[in-house]
Amino acid sequence: MNESLPLEFLTGNSLLQILVFLLVLFLLVKPVGLYMARVYAGEKFLPVKLLGWLEWLCYAAAGVDPHKEMTWRQYAVAFLTFNLAGFLLLFVLLLLQGMLPLNPQGFGGVSPDLAFNIAVSFITNTNWQSYSGETTLSNFSQIVGLTVQNFLSAAAGMSVLVALVRGFTRKNTDRIGNFWADMLRTNLYILLPLSLILAVALGSQGVVQSMAAYAEVPLVEPAQAPEQKDDAGNVTQKAETVTKQQLPLGLAASQTAIQQLGTNGGGLYNANLAHPFANPTPLSGFMQMLAILLIPAALCCTFGKMAGDIRQGWAVLIAMTVIYVPVLFFCLHYEQNGNPLLSALGVDQHYTALQPGGNMEGKETRFGIVNSVIWATATTAASNGSVNSMLDSFTPLGGLAPMLLMHFGEVVYGGVGSGLYGMLIYVLVSVFIAGLMVGRTPEYLGKKIQAFEMKMASVVILIAPLAVLVGTAVAVLTKAGQAGIMNPGPQGFSEVMYAFTSASNNNGSAFAGLNANTVFYNTALGLCMLIGRFWVIVPVLAIAGSLAAKNHIPPSNGTLPTHTPLFISVLVGTVVLVGVLTYVPSLALGPAAEYFSLLK
Repeated sequence: MNESLPLEFLTGNSLLQILVFLLVLFLLVKPVGLYMARVYAGEKFLPVKLLGWLEWLCYAAAGVDPHKEMTWRQYAVAFLTFNLAGFLLLFVLLLLQGMLPLNPQGFGGVSPDLAFNIAVSFITNTNWQSYSGETTLSNFSQIVGLTVQNFLSAAAGMSVLVALVRGFTRKNTDRIGNFWADMLRTNLYILLPLSLILAVALGSQGVVQSMAAYAEVPLVEPAQAPEQKDDAGNVTQKAETVTKQQLPLGLAASQTAIQQLGTNGGGLYNANLAHPFANPTPLSGFMQMLAILLIPAALCCTFGKMAGDIRQGWAVLIAMTVIYVPVLFFCLHYEQNGNPLLSALGVDQHYTALQPGGNMEGKETRFGIVNSVIWATATTAASNGSVNSMLDSFTPLGGLAPMLLMHFGEVVYGGVGSGLYGMLIYVLVSVFIAGLMVGRTPEYLGKKIQAFEMKMASVVILIAPLAVLVGTAVAVLTKAGQAGIMNPGPQGFSEVMYAFTSASNNNGSAFAGLNANTVFYNTALGLCMLIGRFWVIVPVLAIAGSLAAKNHIPPSNGTLPTHTPLFISVLVGTVVLVGVLTYVPSLALGPAAEYFSLLK
């Protein structure tokens, strides 16, 4: 590493792109956040007046009374029942894909283990993909199956957040809202309008939107396809000259819009957002990066408005940003300085005046290093999972950055809804710790934080690391798990741990280099997705019910202010310490070991 120039990575171009991205993002936080607060408050403003008839038509068709509120147990049962139904429908759809319409390529049904993995992945808002979308799934599966779940899983997470916020704002009641009403309003007034706007904007940049069969075009120059042999060395296909190429089409603009806004991440193409049909220009990439963080960041403002103290929302958003920005620059530093082995050989690593040096392996020249780094850190900070570069090709410590953001528990912005309710759990833990340290009553937003809340918070914080570490250990110690590892040593270990980290935290991004489309990985990762989603949400709803039943305590001299720089520091320290200390041994075996091996 070129340590003689420690700030070489921070070019004017890199700094400008980061500042513009963050500035535009934070300028959008307040208007979008306040808009969502009005939606959840049930205000009769313009969007509701325009689409209210459709909302009530849906209630009538489903036989739902939106005014009939639920206890936390009823809310949880409704949530789990809804997701079970979604899983079964998507699972059967994938098995029967070959018999269903809108399948111009004639794709058959997928295997049961892959169908299980895909169905679990999309109902849990993980969108992990161990298959190539353009060669596996039909238009019908993409639209009716995956895109629908992109909306529903995102709305489900946001609904749980709103239920938790009601727990803070209500008193002496066992009711935290109506799940069906929260789901419908989230989709009808938030996700659908924003997705429509973004889809049109992406289409203007050339993102494809087509239900036609794949286009076949002539190559500019003929290519020679090599012969293929089986394991016994017998030729199964002779070498031939290829003169045509198939171009996969699909409804990329509409799917990409909700893919990003709903922090879903699962893409139409195997190359995800590095594919030019889904992300053709720097402007389309910029809009998608904004969309990844927009709703998670804006929900902090929504929370502050609904809680009656906007400062609380800003405090949480600042804490998230204080964690995110250093990790972003850490990743940029190691990617911009490149591979020390190549530097020692005097190899010019794609030097340009605007972007000196750096690791360009696995990155699109359309976007460069800084855009790839912003995307990689944003997608793992926000539980999104989409990529515009290949994370497996990042430097060891550059690849550590996105992994670390997931290890924090997907609370640094996090998924839509899930990120903020995860961070609020850390807020409760921080309040409890700070209260014990200074002898003050642990309370937050006028509610006492007691033993029950701490038990449930402990489950929320510890369940994902348990799934990650146990899953990784089983994978690297069994033949079935080892069979999927294509890179030996620390890199292979990092790939396995990244996969289980991504699945357990409902992120969905992949390090690559791992053959995950096997019965073992499809099953194991699917189970981790279920654990990381539902074993977290049920305790969160239990906390919401417990808080709603309590009376409000007026502020006193013993109340710890939770909007000050001091408390923000305590919150940041709690998140970082839990994330880092939980994973230090495993990180030492993977990214750290590989980094030190390059310095020999």
